[in-house]
Amino acid sequence: MKTSSSAVFDNAPGNSLGPVLAACRTTFLMVGIFSLAVNLLMLVVPIYMMQIFDRVLATRNTDTLMALTLIAVVAIVVLGLLEAVRSMMMTRSGAWIERLLSAETLESSARRIRSDGAVPSAQGQRDLASIRSFLGSPAVLAIFDAPFVPMFIGLVFLIHPTLGWIALGGALLLFALALANEFATRSPITEANTQSALAMNEVDAALRNADVIEALGMMDALKARWRTSSDSFLNLYQLASDRGDAISAIARVLRLGMQIAMLGGGAWLVTQDALTGGAMIAASIIAARALAPVEQSINGWKALVGAQGAYRRVRTLLETKDAVVSMSLPEPKGKLTVESLIYVPPGTEDPVLSNISFELTPGSSIGLIGPSASGKTTLVRHLVGSLVPTRGHARLDGADLATWNSADRGRWIGYLPQSVELFAGTVRENIARLADATDEEVTEAARIAGAHEAILAMPRGYETVIDPVRGSISGGQRQRIGLARAVFGRPKLVVLDEPNANLDNDGEQALVASLKALSRLGTTVVMVAHKPSLMGAMDKVIMLRGGTVAAFGDREEILSKLAVTSVKQTQLRAVSEANG
Repeated sequence: MKTSSSAVFDNAPGNSLGPVLAACRTTFLMVGIFSLAVNLLMLVVPIYMMQIFDRVLATRNTDTLMALTLIAVVAIVVLGLLEAVRSMMMTRSGAWIERLLSAETLESSARRIRSDGAVPSAQGQRDLASIRSFLGSPAVLAIFDAPFVPMFIGLVFLIHPTLGWIALGGALLLFALALANEFATRSPITEANTQSALAMNEVDAALRNADVIEALGMMDALKARWRTSSDSFLNLYQLASDRGDAISAIARVLRLGMQIAMLGGGAWLVTQDALTGGAMIAASIIAARALAPVEQSINGWKALVGAQGAYRRVRTLLETKDAVVSMSLPEPKGKLTVESLIYVPPGTEDPVLSNISFELTPGSSIGLIGPSASGKTTLVRHLVGSLVPTRGHARLDGADLATWNSADRGRWIGYLPQSVELFAGTVRENIARLADATDEEVTEAARIAGAHEAILAMPRGYETVIDPVRGSISGGQRQRIGLARAVFGRPKLVVLDEPNANLDNDGEQALVASLKALSRLGTTVVMVAHKPSLMGAMDKVIMLRGGTVAAFGDREEILSKLAVTSVKQTQLRAVSEANG
């Protein structure tokens, strides 16, 4: 396959399997041509045996025997080469498809999590692996061999009509069994695959919280849930397997019975001088070859149904694409505008955010405060384009953050989420956002974040390897590295969601210094925090309550109102307790 991934997707209307399958069409056509040659060469053995019985044994001519043997050996060597080539072509096609689509599938999976709130899962990658495995399996070659079944049955008719009818009857019975297998097993296999995928997603989510499971003694409850889920799809698999195995056994008996009928019928024709012994053997071999693809398709039906389900899921995943601004936009100045933003999570009716509107000039800063579940994290996820509003817009210099191409948008935005996750690699690679960067750019980001000295104190400094699974660094170190990643490249908008959650006093002082450094750089900053000491570095404050703006204005004005309200509430509680 010489087609590159970029060439395949250049003219594609969004991400879809159409361009990929079109690129594979030539390969599949070549495999079909090779399959024709393979099936024709399959006739070598029956023809050879027929000639041996009818010519060589009758005439005892060794020269004819040597010539026929030489021709047969050459033919079966060519047959073996063609078999190997078409198998390798299908295996390489499967690997090529997975290699081409794996990155697109990863992006689409992330997009679904972002837009639909789907559970984080690698199901798309597993489905691609299923498609690759199927394309490299013998079951797919049976599909290419199936169109030649009429050719073999026709040859049996040419040898003798009686044997032809026996072969045709056996083929029709096997096709009927194949249809019965389809109706009997497709539904339970499809449902089992769906339930298995959901169960695996639950396991993925549970294992990400292994510490909580161990600390709170939840393992027994988790195992009970898993047994319930696994029993459900295993019972369906068992049902499909029982039905498929029964039909496969019937097909095997039928094929062997047909061979007996072919040999018995052929022997009767030989006794009637209507057929030669060589023709009888040749007809039996050809008929067996005619029925082989049908029997193989029955045996490989579960793999075929699984691959079809994987194909549909991948196609749906890749065709789910946001409308994005494909062209590169100029460097923004940092003006942030939120316009009547409303967000209703998928599958629910109640809005988490309702009619949020505010504006920040370039280089200014705003603090988000409010009680738990007031929508603060949801709002900041809109401000970085991670969530798509139900209605309204969040814009950076007029460009809608939800539809701005993430690769272009990401250069100008820094984001520190509430739960900081780092990637497998070095500290340097994490700060550089896994991209190529100079040492100066990396250390500048670390200095702005106040993390330079802390990183140097690590065992290997910036080359310290981070293991996200084993947790090789502390929560405070992770948060400071995440802050350095957020400010890497001097973004125009930096959004921080509780950046002091895991910081000690020194870390908080470094954070305040970072906020001042960002202000000097002219970076627009949005920060979620609860401590007044951090709010002191903000220009404006917005308070959310129940997903709506309860207060918005200059820092001193809002904080003083909150202080007065807090004093009044304290006095009311004191009076209530005194009268209690």
